[in-house]
Amino acid sequence: MNLKMKKHVTAAASLLAMLMTPWMAEAEDMGLMRVDSTTIDDRFESKRGEPSNVAVISGAKVEKAHAENIKQILDAIPGVTAELQSQDSLKIHIRGVENQRFMGEKPGVAVVIDGVPVFERTGRVNINMDDIESIKVIKGGASYLFGDDALAGAVIITTKRGAKMAGGSVSAEAGSFGYKRGMARAGFATDVASGHVQASRRDADSYYFQGKYKADYLNGKLQFYTSDSSDLTFGWEVAKRFKDSHGTVTGVTQAAVDPTSVDGRDFARNYNVDLGKFYLTYANDISETSNLMVNLYQFGDHTRFWTAPIRYDVNRLPVTDVNAYQNDNDYKQIQRGIKGEWRGSSESVGWMGGVDIRDNSYKNRVTILADHRTSPSPFGGVVTAGTLITSDRTKERMYAGYGELKFRVTDALTATANGRYDHIRLSYEDYLPAAAAPFLQKKFNVGSWRGGLNYDISDSVSLYTNVSTGFRAPTIQQLFAGTISLTGTVAANPNLTPEQATNYEIGLRGKVDIGAGDVEWDIAAFQIDRKDFILNVAGQYANPATGVMDQYQNIGGMRNRGMEVSLKSDQSQFFSMDVAYTLLDANFTRYDNFNLLLGNRFSPMPGANAIVNYNNSGKVVPRAPKHKLFLAARIKPFEGFTLTTEMNAQSSYFADEINQEKIGGHAIFDLIANYDFATGSNNRVKWSLYGRVDNAFDRTYYNTARGYYDSNADFVYNAEDLSIVVNPGRRWNAGITATF
Repeated sequence: MNLKMKKHVTAAASLLAMLMTPWMAEAEDMGLMRVDSTTIDDRFESKRGEPSNVAVISGAKVEKAHAENIKQILDAIPGVTAELQSQDSLKIHIRGVENQRFMGEKPGVAVVIDGVPVFERTGRVNINMDDIESIKVIKGGASYLFGDDALAGAVIITTKRGAKMAGGSVSAEAGSFGYKRGMARAGFATDVASGHVQASRRDADSYYFQGKYKADYLNGKLQFYTSDSSDLTFGWEVAKRFKDSHGTVTGVTQAAVDPTSVDGRDFARNYNVDLGKFYLTYANDISETSNLMVNLYQFGDHTRFWTAPIRYDVNRLPVTDVNAYQNDNDYKQIQRGIKGEWRGSSESVGWMGGVDIRDNSYKNRVTILADHRTSPSPFGGVVTAGTLITSDRTKERMYAGYGELKFRVTDALTATANGRYDHIRLSYEDYLPAAAAPFLQKKFNVGSWRGGLNYDISDSVSLYTNVSTGFRAPTIQQLFAGTISLTGTVAANPNLTPEQATNYEIGLRGKVDIGAGDVEWDIAAFQIDRKDFILNVAGQYANPATGVMDQYQNIGGMRNRGMEVSLKSDQSQFFSMDVAYTLLDANFTRYDNFNLLLGNRFSPMPGANAIVNYNNSGKVVPRAPKHKLFLAARIKPFEGFTLTTEMNAQSSYFADEINQEKIGGHAIFDLIANYDFATGSNNRVKWSLYGRVDNAFDRTYYNTARGYYDSNADFVYNAEDLSIVVNPGRRWNAGITATF
C-alpha cells in the first residue's frame, strides 16, 4: 500500500471514528444492521444503509424475459453495457470502463457465480440462462470485495437451489436461424435434504456464415440441513459448448453487401469449450446475529480453437480454403479457491471479516495444423504440421483478507467502511526445449477500500455517497513479453505496477406510492478516475520495421463521469414500466503516443508500411455512447397474461481511439408476451406460454465496430478498415414450459 493510499485510508478511518463517537448512545432499535456476503448467497437484500449504487434482478424476471443471452437482461440496468459479438458470448462493461480495448483483455468487471470469481479466455463469460436465481450488480470500484480487475464493479449471479426446486419442469423453445432450446429438471425436498438435477441445450445455425453454436449444460445442487441453523451445499455444472466464426466483416462496404461474413476468414474460429464448475459451501447461523460461511470451489475452462488462416501453401500458392488454419490452440484454465466469511450484527453495528485464497493456472499449448509457408518469399521455409510452437503455463496465486464495518450513527445516518489487502504471486513456465525464459515470477501487494454514508431523509428517500477503489495487476505477457519470446516485437518491463481506479458516487434512492403500486427510483452521479493505465508505448499493432520499439508501460489514464437514472413500478399492476437512462462522458486523460499503422503490417520491406503518430489525450473512449436509454412498458389485460414492449436506444459512438470513424446511434424495439395458467387437480401443473420478437422493426445496425489500423493495406485509414459485427435484424423465439 503506497503512502498516498495510506493517507486516504487513515483519513477515512478518522472520519468514521469522529462520526461514530458522538452518536453511539443514540442508536435505537430499528432492526439489525446487515452486511451482505460476497460468497455463495446474499440472505439480506435490503438496500437500507447501502452507500453504493446496487441493482438486483430476480430469477423470475430473467425467466419472464426469455432471453437468449444475458445482455438482454442487463440492458435494463443503467450504466451496464454488454458487448455481444454473436450468439451468447459477451463481455460485460460498467460505466464505460474497458470499452476501449479490443482483444483478449479482462473486462474490468468481477463476474461471480455462486461465489466463484469466473472468467473465460478472452475475458468473456458464458452464463447458463436456465439456472439464474438472481443477478446483483454493484457499480463503482469493487476490489475492496473481489480483488483483481474489479475496476468498475461486479456482477454477482446466484443459481437456483433449495426446496423450491422440488418437483419437475420441462421446457421447449424454437426461434429464428434454427434456434432451439430444451430444458428438463427434477428435484426433491425432505426435512433433512433437498436437491435437483437439470439438463438443458441451446443451439442455432446462426445468422452468420460458419456461425453455428451449441451449448449443453448439466447441473445440480444437493443441500443437506446439518442442523436447525446450518447447511452444507454441493453445487456443480458441466458444459460442452461449440461455436464457430463470430461473423466479423471488414469495412462498411462488406457490412452492407456481405453482413453474414461469407467473404473472408476470421482470425480465430472453431471453438470447442468444456467448462466445469464445482463448489462446496458450509453456512451456519451461529446465532440470530451472526453467520459463518465457507466456500470451496473449482472452475475449469478447456478451450480448443483454430487461429491464423493459412495464406500460402508449401508451393507458395495463395490459399483460400475457409478451413485452412495454421494453429491448433489448446488452452486449459483452472481456477481454485477457498473463501470464508464471518458476519455479525446488532442494533447499531454490522460487520464482516473474510479471507480469499486463490490458486489459478493457465496452460497454453499451440501446434501447427497443416504444412504451409508464412510468405511467398523463396527464402522462407516450410512450417511442418505437428510442430509444437507454444507450451507454457502461468500460475496466479492470491492471498487476501478483507472486511466491512457498517455503523448506524443516528436513526437516519449509516456509515460504512471496507478494506482489503491482496498479495498476488505470478509465475510463468515455458516447456519448450529452446525456451528463452523457462521460469519467471513477479509479486504484487495491493490495498483497496471503500468509505460511504447513507442518510435516510425520510422513510422512503435516502441520500447515499461513497468513494471506492479498484485495481488490475499486470499480466505475465505485459511484464515479460520480450523475455518470453526473443523473436517478438515487444520488450519486457518487469517494473510495471497495478492499474488503479477511484470511483466517486453520490445518489438519491426512494420509493413512492402513486396509488397503483409503489414506484422505486434511483438517481446517481459518478466519476471514475483511472491512472497508471498500462499501454504500449509504440501504440496498438505498430511494426518494428518502422524503428519504433514496443513496450508496455504505466502511461495511460481515463476519466469516466456521468449520471444514471432508474425507475421501476409495480409489475403486479395492470400497467407498469421500467426506465434506465445513462449519461456517460468517457475521455482519455493520458494517452500521449498512439501509432496508427498504414500499409502492409506483415512486411519488413522498406516502404511497405508507415506510422502516423497521434496524441489521444482528451479524446473520447471508443464504443462508449454518451446517451443510453432503456424503456419497458407492460400491460396485464387479464389474469395470467402480460405483454411487454422494450426500447433500447443509444447515441453515436467512435469506433477508434483517434476519434475519426463515428458509428451512428440506433433505437430498437422488442416485444415479449407471457401467458401463465394452471391445470390438473389443485392446479398442480403450471403452464407458461411465451413468445419474444427482438428488433421488431428490423433495424440495421452494428453490434460492435472497431478500428485500429489500415486493415486493407492501401495506406489510407477510413471506414473500410473497421472490424464490424452486423446485427442479424429481426428475430423471434417462442416456447412452452410446464412445472409440476
